[in-house]
Amino acid sequence: MRHRKKFNHLGRKKGHRSSMLANMACSLIEHKRINTTLAKAKALKKFVEPLITKSKSDTTHNRRIVFSRMKQKNAVAELFRDVAVKVADRPGGYTRIIRLGNRLGDNAEMAMIELVDYNDTYVSKKKKTTRRSRRGKKSESVTEEVVNEEVVNDALEAPAEEAPAEEAPAEEAPAEEAPAEDSEKKEDK
Repeated sequence: MRHRKKFNHLGRKKGHRSSMLANMACSLIEHKRINTTLAKAKALKKFVEPLITKSKSDTTHNRRIVFSRMKQKNAVAELFRDVAVKVADRPGGYTRIIRLGNRLGDNAEMAMIELVDYNDTYVSKKKKTTRRSRRGKKSESVTEEVVNEEVVNDALEAPAEEAPAEEAPAEEAPAEEAPAEDSEKKEDK
């Protein structure tokens, strides 16, 4: 019976599995993205995300814990030096798994696992904030009222500023009539 045996064994014994995940984690830290099978990518995600969380606070104890799992000194140094700085404000979800289709040889599902903050295509420049409590609504309504007052004040001042803007389209209108005159001359010939 498999009761309470949740993780995937990946067809390997414990020593081989932990060594493989440690090597894959070091490759992920070094290259920022790797291609592997979907099952290995999911197992690697569970393996590496707690290590990245540990790296956010740079203490000797956390370095020793991470080194006991990853076993490569330069990968641990890069994790604490570069990666931890980039993910400092992220509360979790440091990796992304993107499915790539099936491998030609054995039809295994392939996937790319990457560090989220290192992909420039998906990373947005605007920082998203989430609210988890309902406190502070009064301060938001006050700021909304201030914004609404500024919009009303701008709307009152806008007609004086918009007069030159209305003249600009009037200058463009004769330019549109000129091609119409040319078409009339062509019809006469």
